[in-house]
Amino acid sequence: MALASPATFDPATDAGPHPTLTIYNTLSKKKEPFETVKPGQVGIYLCGPTVYGKAHIGHMVGPVLFDTIKRYLTYCGYEVRWVVNITDVDDKLIKAAAEQGLTMAQVAELNIEDYNANLAALGVTTIDDFPRATECMGDIIAFIEGLVDEGYAYEAGGDVFFDVAKDADYGKLSNRTVEGMQGDGGGAAEKKRSAADFALWKAAKQGEPSWDSPWGQGRPGWHIECSAMSKKLLGETFDIHGGGLDLVFPHHENEIAQSECRHHKPMVKYWAHNGLLRKDSAAGKIGGKAERDSQTAADEGGKMSRSKGAGGLDELIARQGGERIRFFLLRTHYRSTVLFSEPAIEEAAAGLETFYRLFKRFARVAKADFYSITAATSRGATSIALGDDPTLNAAEACRDKFLAAMDDDFNTGGAVAELFELARLANKFCEDHKLEESANAADLATLELVMTTIKELAGILGLFCEPPAQAGGATDELLGKVMPVVIDLRSEARAAKNFAVADAIRDGLKLAGVTIEDRPGGAEWSGGGEGAVDAVMRMLIDLRADSRKNKDFATADAVRDRLAAVGVTLEDRAGGTEWSVG
Repeated sequence: MALASPATFDPATDAGPHPTLTIYNTLSKKKEPFETVKPGQVGIYLCGPTVYGKAHIGHMVGPVLFDTIKRYLTYCGYEVRWVVNITDVDDKLIKAAAEQGLTMAQVAELNIEDYNANLAALGVTTIDDFPRATECMGDIIAFIEGLVDEGYAYEAGGDVFFDVAKDADYGKLSNRTVEGMQGDGGGAAEKKRSAADFALWKAAKQGEPSWDSPWGQGRPGWHIECSAMSKKLLGETFDIHGGGLDLVFPHHENEIAQSECRHHKPMVKYWAHNGLLRKDSAAGKIGGKAERDSQTAADEGGKMSRSKGAGGLDELIARQGGERIRFFLLRTHYRSTVLFSEPAIEEAAAGLETFYRLFKRFARVAKADFYSITAATSRGATSIALGDDPTLNAAEACRDKFLAAMDDDFNTGGAVAELFELARLANKFCEDHKLEESANAADLATLELVMTTIKELAGILGLFCEPPAQAGGATDELLGKVMPVVIDLRSEARAAKNFAVADAIRDGLKLAGVTIEDRPGGAEWSGGGEGAVDAVMRMLIDLRADSRKNKDFATADAVRDRLAAVGVTLEDRAGGTEWSVG
């Protein structure tokens, strides 16, 4: 099938505000200059969730990455419209509704609410449209009618199938041959002309939700929903279609076939697929169906899906905090595989502490709040005036490298590296100029410029937009009460040259993931996370026991009495000492 180029696109004139930007196109298997369909405008469509269960972290990979991509394109001067669809009619939804004694709509609504709450917690705030399949039924049916009328689809016993033999380009995205493909099986297989044909409309079964159509009561197939919704909101040809690598076949392959046969022009300029989230190097991706054979993935034992217990993203967010998870997902390039584990998130969190400590230092030195800094939100709005100041020159070089990384197929990993370099520059400037002791106006101005640059660039990544919500709720509040006790005990032990106690505190805090930094104004702590309170309390209980054994009753009594003062009670029992709050 020959495709005409969309009339609105002229590569000679419509390169957009920043033609140095490149993007990897799954269709061409190479990076290409980013040239928009309409000058200065970008349409993005990302396949969203099928809302039959609660979200898991795999559902957040695409939204976090494309939220960042939209932020960057907006920063570069584009007007961006980003669409994420909701599949709210599906076999799994129907099954979940029957199991829970609810309607399909009720199950969908509960899980959409959960999905939206998780998006908000991870800072995904730039989605423009959330079309639902059930709200676009007229558009879907009209789309199928057009394919039937032009001979690309056929009706069989109330079902409607796409005839892949009519599309000479079928398989161009995944590089698969028609002979090697298998479409819908089960009871529909005998109705099809070819095993590779796939369903556009499914005849209703007894008791299932259904809609009236020219072919009788039924509901749409999965693939046609996205073709109809993207066309409705973004047009017949738009700029970027995103999704996980597992969607290349069959979902995106079938979208292309439907849309390009229906409109006789390219559906999408750039197919951008993010890497999958895996539990380990040999595991299947988290959620959904792997691109490779699903049975092979299951046999390897690594795939994490709703059916195998994945979910509870809200619980993970409560433990770790949304910014930690977002930062974890952005540390690598979006096309890379991400190896998921909570220890990996903790490792990412340790990197974030570099910035949180810097923000506290900035507050001490400049008497200013980092989160209140007003930074540029567009690429051409600001730059650091180069001169004789090596710190400002280095900061501007970091900014240039950050933007170069993002221009190179949205390389967030490279961009994050430049944020760390800016943090290093700011800390070094504070130390070299002894700003914690005294600071003049010129030095403060230099520091503020560096911090403003961090705020500007971090905003592109959706980081440090507001002070982080504490993960863990009441546990973090308790840690905040206990840590001043620990800091005082450590300071007194060092002053008394009781290095055994000081070293025990240091080692115990390290195991708890807590860091203490000594500053002119006193010691400060950072870190923590899941299990930190228990680890700190175990360290204090062991410290008290060792102190009593060594007849250091002053330290032993101080541990007990100071914990009691903040509401923590120690009780000595036959099996050991236990702690409680209240």
